[in-house]
Amino acid sequence: MRAGKAKSTFPRKECPQFWSSRLVPYIRPDKGLGDLQRTCEEAQAWLAEEKQMKDANENEALAAEEKSTLVSLTELLESKPPNVYYRMSVFKKWGDGHFTFNLPELQLYCGSEACGGTRFFQAERSSPFTGFVTESDALIGKLGEIPPFGPPTPSRVISLIGPDREIFLKGRRAEIDGLGIGAFAYYRRVVENQKGRIIAEIAKVAARLGAKQETLKQFEKALTETQFSSAIDDIKDGIPQSLLIGGHNPLTLLHSALSEGLHEHTDEECLQIASSIRIVMTELADRISIALKDEAELNTAVSRLLNRHKS
Repeated sequence: MRAGKAKSTFPRKECPQFWSSRLVPYIRPDKGLGDLQRTCEEAQAWLAEEKQMKDANENEALAAEEKSTLVSLTELLESKPPNVYYRMSVFKKWGDGHFTFNLPELQLYCGSEACGGTRFFQAERSSPFTGFVTESDALIGKLGEIPPFGPPTPSRVISLIGPDREIFLKGRRAEIDGLGIGAFAYYRRVVENQKGRIIAEIAKVAARLGAKQETLKQFEKALTETQFSSAIDDIKDGIPQSLLIGGHNPLTLLHSALSEGLHEHTDEECLQIASSIRIVMTELADRISIALKDEAELNTAVSRLLNRHKS
């Protein structure tokens, strides 16, 4: 019969593992206590072996998981945020709790006007890092990063907002950290402070594209307005088609987002609005840059052909 069906005359207390397991499924009622004890010893040995195998499998799985989560030093320095520790292999260890790396060549975004894109950076020497050392790997992290960690801000956006660069970057950092109200407040300050600069850049594109004199005068009038809504109304018919975003006036999109108060929304809602403001500003900056660049290239090409014809 099965162990769970055994007669109550069998001394369960003599072999609790036997009665609670399915490792020895059948017993015979005519077995004596000695035979039963031997069966219990076999069952206990089997249980011990099974537990050992189970522990070994779990350790192997854990080791495989840890190995799969190892990051390289390049990955840490290029794409991981500060104040978070990651496990990686140690190349050279010295002392208690210290190790060194040969710093790799990195590809990082450079936001200066001279670069304006991803560039290669090389370390001049090996630098020591401190971490928690084990036999074969260590936990390592960045304590900080300059410029601040996060997606790069295109140089065209920085050029568009001019003096409020640092305020915009504070808003970007707040957005990355999920601080919606803070990001919204910073971005609103930038747009309100630099609305004249933004309008002037749009006017520059309109002039390059051959806008009528009357339209250009409307832009000049808009630059003197103190209210954003009045300035937008002055130039609503003069926005070049190439600067429309989804068929909409980008200034109208920005104003509609900024007209909503901070206290009317949750932090999550403010984060969504802030993100939308940044995206519209970035797209507008890209379109302005492309329009001015295309016109400049066209003028250069025309001039080159005319000069060649004269010669």
